[in-house]
Amino acid sequence: MFQRFEDALAKAVETGRIAGGVALIADREGMTYSHAAGVRTAGGPAPMDLDTVFWIASMTKAIASVAALQLVERGQLTLDGDLASLVPELGALQVLEIAADGTRSLRPAKRGPTLRELLTHTSGFAYGFSSADLDAHVQETGAPNANNGTRAALVQPLLFDPGEGWFYGIGIDWAGVVIEAASGQRLDAYLAQNITGPLGMADTGFGADPARLAGVHVRGPESLIQIPFGFPPSPEVHSAGGGLYATAPDYGRFLRMLLNGGELDGERVLSADGVRGLSEVQTGNRRTGWWTTAQPNLSNDFDLHPGLPAGHGLATMVAPQDLPEGRRAGSLAWGGLANTYYWVDPAAGRAGVLMTQLLPFGDREVLALFKALERDAYGVA
Repeated sequence: MFQRFEDALAKAVETGRIAGGVALIADREGMTYSHAAGVRTAGGPAPMDLDTVFWIASMTKAIASVAALQLVERGQLTLDGDLASLVPELGALQVLEIAADGTRSLRPAKRGPTLRELLTHTSGFAYGFSSADLDAHVQETGAPNANNGTRAALVQPLLFDPGEGWFYGIGIDWAGVVIEAASGQRLDAYLAQNITGPLGMADTGFGADPARLAGVHVRGPESLIQIPFGFPPSPEVHSAGGGLYATAPDYGRFLRMLLNGGELDGERVLSADGVRGLSEVQTGNRRTGWWTTAQPNLSNDFDLHPGLPAGHGLATMVAPQDLPEGRRAGSLAWGGLANTYYWVDPAAGRAGVLMTQLLPFGDREVLALFKALERDAYGVA
C-alpha cells in the first residue's frame, strides 16, 4: 500500500538527498503504519527508527496552542481580551513602517495583540526569514535573535497593527509567555503536566538525549553536511513557537488526541467543542500559509496550499477543501523548519507524520515525499 512512498524515501536516502526519515500513519485507535530509512546522521552508524528524536521546530506551535486553549476553557485566559496586564511588553509594541523611498521608521501600535491574534499569526509579528523588512531592520539595528532564549529578544516591531493582516511569525512564542503568566508555571512544566504527560509523550520536551537525536543537515556541494544546532541549556523563556524535540510516535499520539475529540486513552486534554473549533478558519479571506524567504539558508519560498484560499485556525493551517492527495476539507496541517511535516484529518479519522532533519525549510524533495505518503495513505493514484 505504501510502496510508492517507500521507494521514493529509499531513493532519497541512496542518492544522499537526505540522511534518513521516519513516517507514520495513525487513526483513532492507534498507529496503522510506520516506516524508517537511512541514518540519524550522515555518515554515522545509528539507523533512523521510531526511537529517533527530532527537533520538530514549528510543530511545537500546535501543542502550545492547545495549551493556551486549555487555559481559555478553564477561564484563566480569554481569546479576545487585553493581555498587557499579564505581559506588559504586549501593551507597548511598535509597528515598523516603510516609506516610499525605503526608509524604515517605528511608531506605537494602535493596541496590543489578543491571544486569538497571537495564535493565528494576525498579531503583526514576523520571523526574520519570512520578512525581508524585519530582517533588514534587525541587521540595521543589531536587534537580538528572537530564538536566543531571552524574553527581551521577542520584543520585535510588528509589520502591521494587530488584526490588520496575516504574517507568519513569533506570535506563538509570545503565547508561551502568556501561558506562563496565566498558569504560574514554566512552559516546560505546564506542557508536561497538562499535555505531554497525560498523553504519554515521554520523549517530547525542550531537550533531547544526544544519543537518540537526529542531526540537522544542509546539502553541500557533494554531500550532506551536519551543522551545529541547539538551544541555550537554561533559557529565560522556552520557545513555544519552535523549541520542542519529539519522536514521530509521540507526535502521533498528539494527533490521535485531536482525532478523538480532545481525549486519548481516557485522558481529556481539550473539550470536544474546542477540538472541533480548531477546523474553523479565523483569518477570513486573507491569504495565509505562505512567505517569500528573506533567509534562503533557513527557508525556501513557501506556500502550503498554492492557489487555494487556505486559512489559519487557532492551532494550525486549515485545508479549505478536499485536496488532491486525499485529505478532506477542514483537515489541519503544518510543519517544522528542519522539514518535518504532519496532517490530521478529523473527517477521515486519519493523521500522518514525516520527520527529516534538513535545512532549508520547504525542500521540494521532502515535500514530494510528504505528498507521496499522503497519497498512499488515502489510496490516491
